[in-house]
Amino acid sequence: MPGGGDVDMAAVGQLLADRGRCRILLALVDGRALPASMLAAEAGVRPSTASGHLRKLTERGLLEVLATGRYRYYRLAGPDVARLVEVIGRLAPAQPVRSLREGTRAHALRLARRCYDHISGRLGVAVTDALREHGLLEGPDSAPDLANVSGDRLSVRVRDEVDYRVTEAGHDALAALGVVLPPKLGAVRCCIDWTEQRYHIAGPLGAAVLHAFDSAGWITPAPTHRALRVTEKGTAGLREHLSITWPPSNPTRLEPGRHR
Repeated sequence: MPGGGDVDMAAVGQLLADRGRCRILLALVDGRALPASMLAAEAGVRPSTASGHLRKLTERGLLEVLATGRYRYYRLAGPDVARLVEVIGRLAPAQPVRSLREGTRAHALRLARRCYDHISGRLGVAVTDALREHGLLEGPDSAPDLANVSGDRLSVRVRDEVDYRVTEAGHDALAALGVVLPPKLGAVRCCIDWTEQRYHIAGPLGAAVLHAFDSAGWITPAPTHRALRVTEKGTAGLREHLSITWPPSNPTRLEPGRHR
């Protein structure tokens, strides 16, 4: 703020130090607006405790409230908050899977999920790779191999975000897929997927691809969390237009006691 001191990162850190508040942010990272009752269930806390969490997150500007009549819904305050959750997700250690239910949910989230306004997980990475392989996007030659990185990412020139570019052929091919490109689209932002550790498209193009897949009936949201399901129509469309075999031939299932 003009005239203020340095940023108070600890204020945000204090908010994120509570697991319940973190679970609320994760539940909203797909861009939905949800009622307090559902967020309490997602966080695994009592409604009164959830109300306190929601008040603090709203006061600090991480959430905003939508009031419709007697009902109040909460959503992330904007894409910067979603990006914050993404970055923390890439840095944070994975929690162990303790039940078959948790394993099933973690598996679905890893396969495909909505991250605010774009597709992430293995589906997001597969679409990004396919666009590059078909010559529709130009960008870095390979994804970062973070498994072989030791020490500081910056010292070995591993970037969390890179820019791609839609090729001339890509404009026509994406239009044929029903992807409405934003006017004067410049660089295409790609960031490292927090479960796959590979790049997926984000930004305006990522939002346009998500909208196109949704409008075409290729994907549908899971009923209780932010995972996405690929429909039979989507499976055929991915194969026909992008040469993507779905579901993957070697999906990783998470069993109790294992990490993601």
